[in-house]
Amino acid sequence: MGKSALIEQVRREIRLRGYSLRTEKTYLTWIKRYIRFHGITHPASMGAVEVRDYLTWLAYEQNVAINTQKTALNALVFLYHQVLSIQLGDLGFKYAKQHRRLPEVLSRSEVGQILERVHGPYRLIFSILYGSGLRITECLRLRVQDVGFDDGSLTVRDGKGGKDRKTILSQNLHQPLRPHIDRVLDIQAADNRKGVGPSLPHALGRKYPNAFRQPGWIFLFPSSGLCAHPLTGELCRHHLHDSAPRKALKRAVKQAGILNKRVSCHTFRHSFATHLLQSGRDIRTVQELLGHSDLATTQLYTHVLGQHFAGTESPLDSLQY
Repeated sequence: MGKSALIEQVRREIRLRGYSLRTEKTYLTWIKRYIRFHGITHPASMGAVEVRDYLTWLAYEQNVAINTQKTALNALVFLYHQVLSIQLGDLGFKYAKQHRRLPEVLSRSEVGQILERVHGPYRLIFSILYGSGLRITECLRLRVQDVGFDDGSLTVRDGKGGKDRKTILSQNLHQPLRPHIDRVLDIQAADNRKGVGPSLPHALGRKYPNAFRQPGWIFLFPSSGLCAHPLTGELCRHHLHDSAPRKALKRAVKQAGILNKRVSCHTFRHSFATHLLQSGRDIRTVQELLGHSDLATTQLYTHVLGQHFAGTESPLDSLQY
């Protein structure tokens, strides 16, 4: 089996298991890098020693973060275990050094300054990121059916780890969202007249051929043009690419004069969690809203507050002198 044939087999195995296209792209990238690192050697002729050497090289020569190294490990384990049926056993490689970095957080005033400088769908996008604590990919993958005006919720489907969850929808977004959804439905109606519609998950399009005509399936933030579906090749309308809001955010941050912070789309999620804890919200509730499986991940935000737990005061504050 040649390298290109191997890559196609990996792709088929990934899709057979229903992994996301993002995961597919990431795994294929790391597998190709691993093959190039070993001089275009076929992985079947290598094994645990070569995988260990590559992962150790990433840590000590490339100085990658531990999560990056773990992603590469996951890709290679998938390659060997699921595609080549070769067990790697105990690799015993050196993990990258894990330095705890506190997430960048905006003040409420800074969030407001940024929102004032973005317009149209971008203001809605950043408002949802901050108001609901979503990741940018989760926000862009929202469909009309995921907006719950009655119970004030947003439903995140197939989020990180393949999990669904519900989070809060700000009351302040009800009014601007309704006309926005009307405009989105007009786009879908125009597409439907041409026999096309939104891209649909997995095999749903084959199971329900007319699902693309149902208003609930249109993306809340559809792309400006049509494209070929990456799996079926059929013409469809996907969601907005994440590069568009990132560029809009970069301009807004510069216009707002926020020069001392590295602001990304994810900064709004960090700010959501931190501001909820500052307001005295229960950390378990924040954990659920963020979709964290481990409470320790959520507890990181208590360190952003300068406190190990929200509400903890310095002993100096109670000293009378």
